[in-house]
Amino acid sequence: MSADWLLFHRHWYRQAFEEVTTPEAVKERFLHRLGFPPDPFQEEAIDALDRGSNVLVTAPTGSGKTLIAAYGIEQAFRRGGTSFYTTPLKALSNQKFAEFVATYGRECVGLLTGDTAINPEAPIVVMTTEVLRNMLLAESHHLNRLEVVVLDEVHFLQDPYRGGVWEEVLIMCPTTVRFICLSATVSNAGDLGRWISSVRGPTEVIVEHDRPIRLHHHVALHRRGEYEPELVDLLDGQRPSAEGLRLDGLVRRSIDQRRGSSYHQNRLHSTLPVASPKRAALIDLLDAEELLPAIVFIFSRSACDDAVRQCVRFGIRLTNHEQRQRIVEIAEHHVASLSDDDLSVLGYDEWLDALCCGVGAHHAGLVPAFREAVEQCLQAGLLGVVYATETLALGINVPARTTVIERFSKFAGAGRTTLTSGEYAQLTGRAGRRGLDDEGHAVTAFSTESTFADMARIAVAPSPQLRSSFKPTYNLVCNLIRRYDKETAQEILSKSFAAWEAKKLPVQKGVGPAAQLERRFSVLQSLHYAKGWELTERGLRLGRIYHECDLILSEALEHGVFVDAEPAVIVGVLSSLVFERRRAKTTKVHVPKGGSRKSGSKGQKKRHVNGDRLGGSRRDEIDFRAEELVIIGERIRLLEEAQGLHRSRLPEPGLATAMASWVRGASFSTVMEVASADVGEIAPGDFVRSVKQLADLAGQVAMVAEDDTIADACRRSVEALLRNVVIAGGSVASTANPPFAL
Repeated sequence: MSADWLLFHRHWYRQAFEEVTTPEAVKERFLHRLGFPPDPFQEEAIDALDRGSNVLVTAPTGSGKTLIAAYGIEQAFRRGGTSFYTTPLKALSNQKFAEFVATYGRECVGLLTGDTAINPEAPIVVMTTEVLRNMLLAESHHLNRLEVVVLDEVHFLQDPYRGGVWEEVLIMCPTTVRFICLSATVSNAGDLGRWISSVRGPTEVIVEHDRPIRLHHHVALHRRGEYEPELVDLLDGQRPSAEGLRLDGLVRRSIDQRRGSSYHQNRLHSTLPVASPKRAALIDLLDAEELLPAIVFIFSRSACDDAVRQCVRFGIRLTNHEQRQRIVEIAEHHVASLSDDDLSVLGYDEWLDALCCGVGAHHAGLVPAFREAVEQCLQAGLLGVVYATETLALGINVPARTTVIERFSKFAGAGRTTLTSGEYAQLTGRAGRRGLDDEGHAVTAFSTESTFADMARIAVAPSPQLRSSFKPTYNLVCNLIRRYDKETAQEILSKSFAAWEAKKLPVQKGVGPAAQLERRFSVLQSLHYAKGWELTERGLRLGRIYHECDLILSEALEHGVFVDAEPAVIVGVLSSLVFERRRAKTTKVHVPKGGSRKSGSKGQKKRHVNGDRLGGSRRDEIDFRAEELVIIGERIRLLEEAQGLHRSRLPEPGLATAMASWVRGASFSTVMEVASADVGEIAPGDFVRSVKQLADLAGQVAMVAEDDTIADACRRSVEALLRNVVIAGGSVASTANPPFAL
């Protein structure tokens, strides 16, 4: 059983609270209730917490890092203090909330994410990391009794879009707060720990390299002339296997021969000695080798869905009658609040048929209700195969016996890049279920683009170094001006990991945090948000807007973009700050007959869809106001360019009419048809996520708008946004029991 799940016996604290009063008694009770001895690295971290230190724990996925966080939270709970458990993902926050509720009871645990607020005054609160950052900037009263902060997945601080949030939290939290930082294995944990010590005080670094379950690495391939595919060992100790190197040589000679042959000769030698196995054949092989359940990682949503359809079409059946009954029960529970029309748009029947075969997909294009059903079925051992994008490997605890990487490269920026050692470790970390499997299995499908030697080198390579991605935002600059003098603000930014790295690694290129502060301050002065080192009324408002487009939104309020607009129009315009077009097509939507698949493009007239409840004048008003927002964005980008700053992204009004239609009460099928006509295919999960982000943004506008009519319209729009398929799933109540009852 995973140590992440086995925190304590359920609700035991109710009987034992009075008798556990001293630190020694807290530790004794905690260890006794575990039911198993902690691993050495866990003992080391627990001892560090007993000494009053902050801790940074880096360990492989599934090794039981959460147990250390649980101990720190238990200490604070027994002292009557408050603990925050922060995560980078809402889904992970929901999972941790359910685990702590199962331990302490619902009255003692809260949850705060962008769209959920449950019991925020509780002594234990789970939240996304951005929520804590916003609390710190707003000087929230929730911080008054805060003793412990858990930063789960702290390696996210290298994320180019969100990583700065982790640094802001570590720098700005009150000095009395202790930190428990949990990270995947990184090679510069010592450097990270020394930086944390420089801003938080004594910090002990605990590094665990060994997995709790041994991992066996394979390559799946199909030899020419053979009927069935097979698994070949990737490694022999820390080196490529002899058979793998032999196959590398065969493939290399075959390719060289083809390149040097004439056309007719080339046709004779066109077949390589080995090839990648077909998807269904690979599943049959894993089934025969008793290596299911498996998570197959494919770096494409549409490819995940295609793989599921292929397996069903080829007759893959991995469930018995009792399992199929249970799958139907779970699926029906998660979609109980959805109408038949909604289910039809989502392709429910096809999705459920595949689940009943033991095959499912998991990616961000699915609505939360579908994803959660797949997760629950996988945790319950009801599915044989789940085709998933890499998001399933990021934090959410859904291990399997085997992980399969269908391709050893993925698209990144301009083209395909080979997986890094960190990415490989993250994906294969889901292989092996503690308490169920003696060993886990990592399988990579053969491809000519990656040799055995290359894959083996990455599989045994040390973890990558963690690098800062911190950049001060306009909102942060405003809050620094509000709270500190200029010298102190500069000193605070000099404490960032980015500044610390710059001192240690002077060869690094780029503009440091202090210089970025000066440049963003110049932009703010140009737009009259600051006068000297003091904020104007505009600056005070900007300091209360927490969004990547914070300055654009503040300027929109300043220049009357939302004045006298009804809720649907405001939502349509605000959606420009939430929606971003994807690089490629996403999951297909079952648009009713008559719906268009034509993509909208800039300057193209959006097509009217029957039942969108908008009307020509309302659509024209949305277009006009959205264009005003784009002009504001372009003006800000010119100022940023003059200062040598990375330019803010321009508003993208692609979903404006679809969101307005949704607020006006149009059906889900109609709104998806509107979206399809305006921007091309959009996945239901993307739509739901955009609506939730939009509701959060509209709620912020309601709080900062000086015009009462705008504030009231935004409040009404939030109520209209959060309905039907948008609020189906994502329910923490459905996962309130731990996977193993204690």
